[in-house]
Amino acid sequence: MAVNCTEAEWKILEVLWGKSPRTMSEITKELAPKTGWSRHTVITLLKRMEEKGTVAVDESGAVKTYTPRVTQAQASTEQTKKFLSHVFSGSASLLISHLVDAGEITLEEMEELTAMLRKEGK
Repeated sequence: MAVNCTEAEWKILEVLWGKSPRTMSEITKELAPKTGWSRHTVITLLKRMEEKGTVAVDESGAVKTYTPRVTQAQASTEQTKKFLSHVFSGSASLLISHLVDAGEITLEEMEELTAMLRKEGK
């Protein structure tokens, strides 16, 4: 499944990945202090996400509950591929080069990456 979500939808998915199922009220309560979103905003986002297939809705109880239909790993992989494609022409090495040039990656992180690459190369 292709995962195409906005930054706002990602925030809702993070709440649902933390604990599911959740009601709209529970999601709103958790996100309101950080986002200022009202229940109407959360309802709109959840409807959009249901249409996209990123959340499932259970209407069997007294209150609707929501569960993610994609794992965090699936969504992260998809978003990373999309980012690489749009910003760095699909090149992971250009991304790493940019991070190094911008001082956004530490020597320790570079050593970890090198170790991962060596491990994968075996």
